[in-house]
Amino acid sequence: MNAIFKRLRGKRILILGFGREGKSSLAFLKKYLPHAIVGIADKNESAFKDLNINPDNPNNPKIYFGDNYFDAVNDYDIVLKTPGISLLGKNIDLSKITSQTDLFLEEFHSQIIGITGTKGKSTTSTLIYHLLKESGRDAILAGNIGIPIFDIIERITNKSIIVFELSAHQLQFIHRSPHIGILLNVFEEHLDHFGTFETYRSAKLNIIKKMGEKDWAVTNGDFCYEADNMMIHSLNYQYYDFGVNWNDSPLKGDHNRLNVKAALCAIYAFGIPVDEVISNLYTFQPLEHRQELVGTFGGVTFHNDSISTIPQAAIAAMQTIKNVTFLLLGGFDREIDYTPLIDYLKKNPVKHILYTGKAGTRMFEMLLNAGYQGDIKNFKDLNEAFEIIKGLSKPGDVCLLSPAAASYDQYKNFEERGRIFKELAKTF
Repeated sequence: MNAIFKRLRGKRILILGFGREGKSSLAFLKKYLPHAIVGIADKNESAFKDLNINPDNPNNPKIYFGDNYFDAVNDYDIVLKTPGISLLGKNIDLSKITSQTDLFLEEFHSQIIGITGTKGKSTTSTLIYHLLKESGRDAILAGNIGIPIFDIIERITNKSIIVFELSAHQLQFIHRSPHIGILLNVFEEHLDHFGTFETYRSAKLNIIKKMGEKDWAVTNGDFCYEADNMMIHSLNYQYYDFGVNWNDSPLKGDHNRLNVKAALCAIYAFGIPVDEVISNLYTFQPLEHRQELVGTFGGVTFHNDSISTIPQAAIAAMQTIKNVTFLLLGGFDREIDYTPLIDYLKKNPVKHILYTGKAGTRMFEMLLNAGYQGDIKNFKDLNEAFEIIKGLSKPGDVCLLSPAAASYDQYKNFEERGRIFKELAKTF
């Protein structure tokens, strides 16, 4: 790990954010750089409740919390920033900023297939991992999927293929792109973190902007022309089919067809014959909360698409799941533009739209202003939504949770929102 140690050795290191990745960074530093001067900064004091500190150890990390926790940045040479910490509006020296992602890409660049996109990155990442693993390759899955990338370092051999799911938060401050970089799409999202769509888009584009001449950009459309190095190899995955039997594919819908094509293009770019892995596509199990068929209960068929946090995702769900009778929208408002969804619903009305939260209220107002004629009702929480559905539904109806909004106003994350929806559906 020479590249990582070169960046960190002899430096005063601040871990900025002490969630799952921050704890992973501390464990890494304790093991490999035990004498480093380390600080940890997090706004919430509760983040440190499980931190065991030996009072006799002179190398204890210094802890910073409270409203002024960002001031700690000034006292350190290098800052290991965790993805959830936004630097929007912060007046700090950005040359100090690095991350697990940044360091890992520099060290293991040639072994990495990196995947990003506003939507589809988890499905595409897990599909690539499945295709490789089932064909006998030494594949490792980590990153935004929920596994801090430093946690897999000890498992890496020179034959390992690292499938690295990357969020815009992870990509914002990197110095090198993956060897194979997949950019699926870029839609308006996370404006609360980035401030503007252009800043968010620029972070996403870093997956190809820092490439070298031996690297491959797998993109949808003309994104590859935005790479800093115009000598890179590129594949527009829209134009590759690889003989897939789409009727037997477990991933349904046009959006998933693109995800499959991108995955197969990445494997091809890595130098692996696609015909050696393609049969494994048909044994792939789609991820939870992504247009997931929950089942039919009380005569109503329920679909859980809680991962939907942007209008394009809700549109894709309605294009795949036919004859939706009840559509559940809304949640935390990130001030994204809902015009595409409003236009789609105006042309393809749903019998009953149920909305919640500030995002739902904004959608409701936009629908009224657009002259939408369908039935629209407000609900406070999912329990109330299901009471409304019980009073209006009949056998054969289809209910879709595809909120087109984040969940943070009521739930810890989209997974919790999806789990509650599924529990209520199964007792309908």
